[in-house]
Amino acid sequence: MAAASLKIVHNTYRDSVTLMQISAKIAALAGVQQASVVMATEGNLALLREAGLLDGEVAASPSDLLVVLRAENDAAAKAALEETERVLAGGNGGSPRSGPKEIAPRSLQMGLTAQPEANFALISTPGEYAAAEALKALRLGLHVMLFSDNVALEDEVLLKREAGARGLLLMGPDCGTAIVGGVPLGFANAVRRGPIGVIGASGTGLQQVTSLIDQAGLGVSHAFGTGGRDLKAEVGGATMLRALDELAADEATRVIVLVSKPPARAVADKVLARARASGKPVIACFLGADPAQVEGGGVLAAATLEDAAAMALAAARGESYAGSERRLPDYDVSRFAAQQRYVRGLYSGGTFCYEASLLLAQALEGVHSNTPVGKAVELDDVWRSQGHTLVDLGDDEFTRGRPHPMIDHRLRNERMLREAADAEVAVILLDVVLGYGAHPDPAAEMLPAIRAARDAAAGRDLAFVGFVCGTERDPQGLAHQVAALREAGVILAASNAQAARTAAAIANRHAAARQH
Repeated sequence: MAAASLKIVHNTYRDSVTLMQISAKIAALAGVQQASVVMATEGNLALLREAGLLDGEVAASPSDLLVVLRAENDAAAKAALEETERVLAGGNGGSPRSGPKEIAPRSLQMGLTAQPEANFALISTPGEYAAAEALKALRLGLHVMLFSDNVALEDEVLLKREAGARGLLLMGPDCGTAIVGGVPLGFANAVRRGPIGVIGASGTGLQQVTSLIDQAGLGVSHAFGTGGRDLKAEVGGATMLRALDELAADEATRVIVLVSKPPARAVADKVLARARASGKPVIACFLGADPAQVEGGGVLAAATLEDAAAMALAAARGESYAGSERRLPDYDVSRFAAQQRYVRGLYSGGTFCYEASLLLAQALEGVHSNTPVGKAVELDDVWRSQGHTLVDLGDDEFTRGRPHPMIDHRLRNERMLREAADAEVAVILLDVVLGYGAHPDPAAEMLPAIRAARDAAAGRDLAFVGFVCGTERDPQGLAHQVAALREAGVILAASNAQAARTAAAIANRHAAARQH
């Protein structure tokens, strides 16, 4: 019988990435069905209730840490809570060090007193407190990366006005990725230094572009995240405009790349005017935008993240860009049964799902998604696929009470098995994201599920298609991940765009073969 357990750790704070990693570690323990380790804010308590992990009132304050789990029995629950305590305590099992202990700073002011040369603050607190902390940091003269989400739009506008008035850069809210002066922050990759600067309203978009640049042998000066709402009309592109000024003035930056979904028209006009005035080649990848409304005056339009990286590389090398050579991996469609026809994409990166939906819907009829774009249409039920389906598993509907799928692969693995059991599925499309904060060994986590999915297909062939976003210096190791996935029969493309095109090509070739 399932056992629910709850533990309150009073006056204990951990940032959200750390808590997601702890949640994933505890959830993977034997006998644990679900686990969530969060700060006990009202917002988090509401999410836990919505996810069915919490019932009734909890005597905890927002400064307390809450451990909630569901296990197969009381013994498994007890063991999981003990392991959580060990991890929170530092968890290496060694004896405590003797001697005086250094007191950790408990405020931005204390931190700045300890490190007076610091000029940058990374803020990852629950959303309802994040704006106040960011405002304190700005008034202390610090540039800010605001990792926290759930910050009110009006607070974002206020913070960016404050940053602009003080000549400071505010990245975020909900800025998940940045590389500043060669230092990866949040969910970023280990990318070499170089002449290309990147500004993005998308974390995984930044990761794809910077990783492809590194794989090609060049590097990045800075990669600034803006947060997903920066290019809305209400915010006015404040961070992207400020970051453009920073990169235009930076001698180490020779080429600038902009990454976003299509901005509000008035904001796009301001951003493109600033880009044209930068005096440097600028590549704008506004996914799904009309290139005619982007290009001109030193700005080139890139249709995909891969194109943006390739165009930036050519510009940095002083070469003209003649387009990417797209040699898609081949696949023998004769191994499919007649009824197999559909592509099912299971994504951990929101922008990867968005880009793939855009490309797949150009090549196939009847594409559905929980984040539709272009010709794709909205799923009736995000938990059930229909026709060709691409799902962003990092969307809020899937992450309530769970860690992000770049950290915890269990939700995707479970969905993979359900898709494989569908007799009409031919292709399962996947992204694999490496870097700091991501799962320490995604291939090892995915391969048992891929093998189980092949078994669930009950004699039907399944094509697994994907790509790996990362670099060789990432903690997971790009070559190691690629080798393990290829050995398991996964068809790996060089980029998200190529993976999506490969999946579409396989589906179309099989459709053509059925007609003959």
